Amino acid sequence: MGNHCEHSIYNNAGKIKETNYSIKKSMKRQDLFVLIGVIIILSPFFLFKDVYEFYTEFNRNHGLITAFIKFAILATFGEAIGLRIRAGVYNKKGFGLLPRAVVWGFLGITIKAAFIIFASGTPVFMEYLGMKNAREMLAGSLNGNKVLVAFSISVAMNLIYAPVMMTLHKITDIHIVDHAGKLSALAKKINFAGIFKKIDWEVQWHFVLKKTIPFFWIPAHTITFLLPSDFRVLFAALLGIALGLILAVASLKNK
Repeated sequence: MGNHCEHSIYNNAGKIKETNYSIKKSMKRQDLFVLIGVIIILSPFFLFKDVYEFYTEFNRNHGLITAFIKFAILATFGEAIGLRIRAGVYNKKGFGLLPRAVVWGFLGITIKAAFIIFASGTPVFMEYLGMKNAREMLAGSLNGNKVLVAFSISVAMNLIYAPVMMTLHKITDIHIVDHAGKLSALAKKINFAGIFKKIDWEVQWHFVLKKTIPFFWIPAHTITFLLPSDFRVLFAALLGIALGLILAVASLKNK
């Protein structure tokens, strides 16, 4: 009897070990496929001049459309990476990858608008405070004054606009999960009052707002506003991948 039990336990342990190895192997293969997909999508912009020129021209003439597309793809990819860190998969039932992409697209439009508003208005305000030619400095060559103007724009945008955007994003996330990740969630009325009570404000305030804004987003967007205007939204969308990692850490803190 004892030998039979020991044999059964040994077999079960072997099966568990084999299953874990199979899962790990599958996940590594999935990561490889994702990496190959990213390379295939991005490589034409580096390999073919016509593709790059088409992008810059289209971005210049249709900034809001490209902002929607870039954030829908890149920021959602960031969230998928965050899910990969938390749960070991890039997507799962109830996560709502497609509705999240749509939400990120519209958030991308507001981010594009915020870039225009703060990049235009902050230098004017700095000139009002006594710093002469702040607008010309931002458009000029890289120097200490240009960095100061870019930093001021980033501070203004991240203190005024970013907390509202991040909180709205959290609300839409919860709303999508509450509706099983279905695309139809976008047509449902958002229960703002109820969702506000569900948000873990300890994490949202002490980590997402209080730490990531001063220590990550303000420095990162300072770099953003040092770039030519055509590349600012693209760089910000790439930072959306970093946002996915931040959200993953926030979720782990919440647990």
